[in-house]
Amino acid sequence: MNSAVLYDALGWLDLFGIAVFAISGALVAARNGQTLITFAFFALVTGVGGGTVRDLLIGAPVFWVQDSRVPILCLAIALIVWITPVRIWRPAAVDWFDAIGLAAYSVFGAAKAMQLGIDPVPAAIMGIITASVGGVIRDLVAGEPSIIIRPELYVTAGALSAFAFVGLVQTGMTGIAAALIAFVAGFALRALAIVKGLSLPSYRGAEDSE
Repeated sequence: MNSAVLYDALGWLDLFGIAVFAISGALVAARNGQTLITFAFFALVTGVGGGTVRDLLIGAPVFWVQDSRVPILCLAIALIVWITPVRIWRPAAVDWFDAIGLAAYSVFGAAKAMQLGIDPVPAAIMGIITASVGGVIRDLVAGEPSIIIRPELYVTAGALSAFAFVGLVQTGMTGIAAALIAFVAGFALRALAIVKGLSLPSYRGAEDSE
């Protein structure tokens, strides 16, 4: 696999994932009636949080510090959400934008780790971290229950995208084809979780011991 070519080919997923996560962050600020400055903060930390942790873990330069387009994009999105009528943004919009970002960023995070020579399994885990940490920070700062401990599938959908992408690339599939399949798979699973409330069995050990 030519990892440099693969990473370049998937570069569009980076800004796409950042954008939709930034929207979800700004919408949380809107839901809580915050100021424009808080909108910008939520958009930024949600958009770059996971990628920042990924870069620190794999020893790469922190991406948004090196590319001014990223913070500008997040700030612009915060302003757009701020000035648009509230009726445009339905209450469930946060979940749906987050689902899109989850699938896209899981793929891109894994691709970047592979481009830097990380082995397949750790690379997939980097994809999961890229996709989930921003939402965790957003919910923590907002004082809301973390999205990763809600009963419906979340991290599992990100894991499906990340591991599917890595697995397909390892079989020799081209980067774009693998990315599309992995993105659709992860988004579809998260969408079903939102609509149908799909979840994995939870731990019952505490109940059994009573």
